[in-house]
Amino acid sequence: MKLRNWVLLGVAGAVLGLSACGTPSSAPSSSPAAVPPAVSPAQLADVTLRVGDQKGGSVQVLLRAAGQLDSVPYHVQWSMFTSGPPMLEAANANAIDIGQVGNTPPIFSAAADGNIAIVAALRATVGDALLVPKGSSIAGLAELRGKTIAVAKGSSANGTLLNTLGKAGLQPSDVTISYLQPSDAYAAFNQGSVAAWAVWEPYVSEAVQSAGARELVSGADALNGTGPAGGTQLSNGFSLQVANKTALSDPGKNAAIQDYVVRLGKADLWAKSHPDEWATIYAQQTGIPLQVATAAIPRLALTPILIDDALVASEQQLADAFTQAGQLPGKVDISGYVDRRYNPVIGPLVGTQK
Repeated sequence: MKLRNWVLLGVAGAVLGLSACGTPSSAPSSSPAAVPPAVSPAQLADVTLRVGDQKGGSVQVLLRAAGQLDSVPYHVQWSMFTSGPPMLEAANANAIDIGQVGNTPPIFSAAADGNIAIVAALRATVGDALLVPKGSSIAGLAELRGKTIAVAKGSSANGTLLNTLGKAGLQPSDVTISYLQPSDAYAAFNQGSVAAWAVWEPYVSEAVQSAGARELVSGADALNGTGPAGGTQLSNGFSLQVANKTALSDPGKNAAIQDYVVRLGKADLWAKSHPDEWATIYAQQTGIPLQVATAAIPRLALTPILIDDALVASEQQLADAFTQAGQLPGKVDISGYVDRRYNPVIGPLVGTQK
């Protein structure tokens, strides 16, 4: 295995500097990346694939636990991010080649004409949740009017929050949205500075178990349209592998990314079939209490899926919701930021689930 663990901590602010110094492509970012020719094993051995990771997601830990970092035929350089939006800032600045994010960060990146493309997809067992603190009197969605709600801007939870407000007949202007990364949001939530918090796992399980938080809208309700969601799906549950188009046009990087997305799909299937083992490793490697990891792991489970027209339509619907709510400057055509070239190698993983 050729693995380089170069972790960038606290990069949320630093990435803004990366964006400023990134060199934009002369072609529009919505133009498809060219599919380059194949490379030899010797050429692939010289490639360094730069992968973004999230503290709560721990893709690197998962790959190692599943044995998918054994005998990697290229080098891997890891960078850690607080959430998806700063990761895609780095991808757009050509500071990383690929990273896994939720359903919303690619929409915001596309709205900024980012040099990115969705290249692989996974489906979650739950969506993001909307939490209220222990002892909160909020019992229904309509009671969010006038309240302050924490969320990471441009994250998947931001999308869930937007749809939740819409379900209650509210606009973003009817509440005060406090844009905070998870660690700052958790502190504000515990201090009573915000009335609710839209977030994803494992932060949901940690807040419930450690702080007595209550799920006003659970991840299951958000994905399935049950409970307070009232028959409306508030989250499509997609996790997306997003690459920068410069890497996709490079022969060596393209070959490495193709291999990487297959390895990650296999690792996610391993995690689903080994929940107890994965929870123990996850807790040990991330420092999350075992009881929190045990609760979060089934909710963190992901299943490889193909990028198809239904996925693109679902992402387009979410993008349109942000535009209609005045959260984006104009219409975003998501189809221009989707690349299905790896569907053939992901297909066999989808077939193993039947």
